[in-house]
Amino acid sequence: MRSSNPVFTRRGFSRESGYAGFNAGQPQTGTPYAGSPNNPYAQPGNPYAQPQAGPDGMMQQGAGTRPGVMTIDSVVSRTAITLGTVVATATVAWIMDLPIGIGILCALVGMGLGLWQAFKSEPSPPLILAYAAVQGVFLGVISNYVNQWVPGAAMQAVIGTMAVFAGVLFMYKQRIIRVNARFTKFVMAAAVGFMLLMAVNMIVAFIGGGDGLGLRSGGLGILFGVLGIILGACFLALDFKMVEDGVAYGAPEKESWLAAFGLTMTLIWIYLEFLRLIAILQGD
Repeated sequence: MRSSNPVFTRRGFSRESGYAGFNAGQPQTGTPYAGSPNNPYAQPGNPYAQPQAGPDGMMQQGAGTRPGVMTIDSVVSRTAITLGTVVATATVAWIMDLPIGIGILCALVGMGLGLWQAFKSEPSPPLILAYAAVQGVFLGVISNYVNQWVPGAAMQAVIGTMAVFAGVLFMYKQRIIRVNARFTKFVMAAAVGFMLLMAVNMIVAFIGGGDGLGLRSGGLGILFGVLGIILGACFLALDFKMVEDGVAYGAPEKESWLAAFGLTMTLIWIYLEFLRLIAILQGD
């Protein structure tokens, strides 16, 4: 099943439709996918499967433990690097008290870099780190701005984001959240609807002034803030699923950067929704 996260939609982290680039042979023994007859990552012609000597001495395509494949450790380390970059540049922007205009510019640049990476055929660590750096500047600027208006809002948003991450990870590991085709379609539809409403609200606000349709203030703002956080939590579950499948099916190690990129985007989304919600709740 493919993720609705735009980073993963072009990738081969899928159990229902294979992608040659990730067809890395049978999963490691002991994974929940080991021996699955429906494993699309165990197909002839797999460019990532490593040849092994068979009983007759001939080289065969085999599974086994191979170097250079995605692992949980590689995903964690790359995610730590990207998030560390976000935190570092956000801290610098906060301390320097950069103007809001620079933050908006960095947000636009970050959006462009994110789309560039999303449509690239392979992950680019420099591009991903550049995205993390400019997004960090944006977060530092906007967090400082909101925190001056609502003291403590930034720290509350950080704590809320960490709580959502831990909660979704726990529920995913306990299989309380089950990522299947129906779940993915629901999240995709909800994401499209949410983004369209936000776009319409922005256009109306730009044309008529004020807060547009009122989706980012008052009672509606609170409702849509909560919905945004829930949607971000659903994206986290999809990200965890894609990482799990990538590890189980032996995706190349370089794809750990793509997983880190997707997780970073989702966590930034959740943080911003928390920051906006806290600002509405405590801004009066």
